Amino acid sequence: MKYAPFICFPRAALFFYSLALAATAATAGGNHADGHHDSPVGMPGVATKVSRTIQVDMINGMRFKPADIQVKQGETIRFVLKNTDSVKHEFSLGTKQELLEHYELMKKFPDMEHDEPNKISLAPGKQGEVIWQFTKAGSVDFACLHVGHFDAGMKGQVKVAAR
Repeated sequence: MKYAPFICFPRAALFFYSLALAATAATAGGNHADGHHDSPVGMPGVATKVSRTIQVDMINGMRFKPADIQVKQGETIRFVLKNTDSVKHEFSLGTKQELLEHYELMKKFPDMEHDEPNKISLAPGKQGEVIWQFTKAGSVDFACLHVGHFDAGMKGQVKVAAR
């Protein structure tokens, strides 16, 4: 069977759109000389340098438990995330602006999957982890960016104390 070229276009367009997003994400924020991405909220952590582990549950009622977390500047945290709710949830670290921008994108593409060190999506009953180093003092936000979850209040904050 012969296919018309326009039938393949949406898949090709999605592929090129994905490449463009990846290129944008790769160049966003600064880089250390060793090539690690360092954003205003920190950078991906190294498992062998984890300072401590913090359990965060994604619970019924569109909430994180705990929603307020305290860390110290320079700490590398292993967030062990467990979805105890009956719907899919996401844990996404970022600035308020980054989270709001990504939430608007999720509204347009609700089935979007993530493969980024500061995000994880979990089906009901599943568990996963995010390892993150907090390089700057201040506040780092986190949220579930699935459509409706953020608006329902599924968000929290990591307070990073200066050394």
